[in-house]
Amino acid sequence: MSGSRAVTAVSVTVNGERVSALVEPRTLLVDFLRESARLTGTHAGCHQGWCGACTVLVDGCSARACLTLAVQADRAEITTVEGVEDADGSLSELQRAFIEHSGFQCGFCTPGFVVLGTEILAEARAGATFTREELKRRLAANICRCTGYAGILDALEAALERL
Repeated sequence: MSGSRAVTAVSVTVNGERVSALVEPRTLLVDFLRESARLTGTHAGCHQGWCGACTVLVDGCSARACLTLAVQADRAEITTVEGVEDADGSLSELQRAFIEHSGFQCGFCTPGFVVLGTEILAEARAGATFTREELKRRLAANICRCTGYAGILDALEAALERL
């Protein structure tokens, strides 16, 4: 079989829509989302898992799409930044708070922070509470090189207060 490559069928639900494709076993989830699902909001930053720009929710839990193989996500429910809008298609409370509190500058890290913040808001809806220090620790999982985190933290706190 010279020149042939093994492929695997992957089928996931991304932001409520079924996406299926044949992929090489080594295909990263970030590449699957950008190429097969045609959703480019998930950014590939470091390809090593430390920057958080590629953060998505896999079955409700944050995951680094640059460290997750597409085959590992087979049959999972994926939420990307494109899927965090309100049910009516308008900006989510967190997205509005990011705008109000200048929680982004260049925007490269913003999708990862919005998805991570969405996970935190879901936890708060389930009864979790967070101090400012706890939110800082959670947000430290993602890297922003522009804003210094103050606007991002303020936006998340504002969204939590509005719950």
